[in-house]
Amino acid sequence: MRIASIIAAGGLVLSATACGEAPDEENNAGSGGEKYTACMVTDVGGIDDKSFNASAWKGLEAAKAENSNIEIKNTSSRAEADYEPNLTAYVNQDCDFVLSVGGLMGEATKKIAEANPDQQFAIVDANPGVANVYPMEFDTAQAGFLAGYVAAGMSESGKVGTYGGMKIPPVTIFMDGFVDGVAYYNEAKGAKVQALGWNKETQNGSFTNDFVKQDEGKKVSDALVAQGADIIMPVAGGAGLGTTSAAKASGGKYNTIWVDVDGCESTQDCAAIITTVVKNIPGAVKEAVLKAAGGGQLNAQEGFVGTLANDGVSIAPFHEFDSKVPAELKSEVEKLKADIAAGTVKVESPAQPK
Repeated sequence: MRIASIIAAGGLVLSATACGEAPDEENNAGSGGEKYTACMVTDVGGIDDKSFNASAWKGLEAAKAENSNIEIKNTSSRAEADYEPNLTAYVNQDCDFVLSVGGLMGEATKKIAEANPDQQFAIVDANPGVANVYPMEFDTAQAGFLAGYVAAGMSESGKVGTYGGMKIPPVTIFMDGFVDGVAYYNEAKGAKVQALGWNKETQNGSFTNDFVKQDEGKKVSDALVAQGADIIMPVAGGAGLGTTSAAKASGGKYNTIWVDVDGCESTQDCAAIITTVVKNIPGAVKEAVLKAAGGGQLNAQEGFVGTLANDGVSIAPFHEFDSKVPAELKSEVEKLKADIAAGTVKVESPAQPK
């Protein structure tokens, strides 16, 4: 089994786990000095989701690599009922830093954090609003906007699509940005590309209601392809692999855009992945752990919000599609990225971090 190579995305180092066994829960971080223990609880997607859980673990691994006194552990939740017991177990193990991964863990993290006010918690993709929980959130609507523009510019059928795992803010924020990027392209070009699978106004669309089952992802994307979509962006964790693998097998009938971590580094379906809406979860997690381990205070009220301006979100290189993306489209995307970062083009979503 392989571990994907470290890649540069949006100017920041981002790494991804490819298929392999879950890391051992007792990963010791070298010798010398009193250990600072950072413990991570995944959501139901598991450590090898090739998405946000894998990205968060890479952040812990990077922190450990930089500070040998950091010890890291992880445990995977198999059901939502596991969240509270898993978090509590790490509190009882005297972990110095307890990390929750995913918006689905927001309520459980809030409850356990409030019950243990002296414990340092952190969470990816949620903000429980508790003083001892450091939130790391990402304005992926901005990078999703760029992806929607690319999809509209690359579509031959004039129809593109997106779908989610569950209707929660960390998912719908991608979809909002995507459909707005398509609309922006249409306005700029006088085009009529349709975005299927999500209605931003009603906040309703297509979902697998699952972040794991690949057959559910394929089922939803098959329906979008049947409606004419030739580029699809799944926002469904591991379930989205059902779409990328089917797209690869289609021999170019349709292609995809991946999310969270560069799909050409984390999956085997690069041939069908035009680009990825990247969240620099590893960078955010690494910096938070290093700061806390060094005695710094994590400001829960301030938290971290990744944007195009701070390279917390980005779109990945085009990889195998680089020669297929017109130079004009590339330059338009670069300008649009700069305009969004500067605030001259506004990207808005009800799911954006407040």
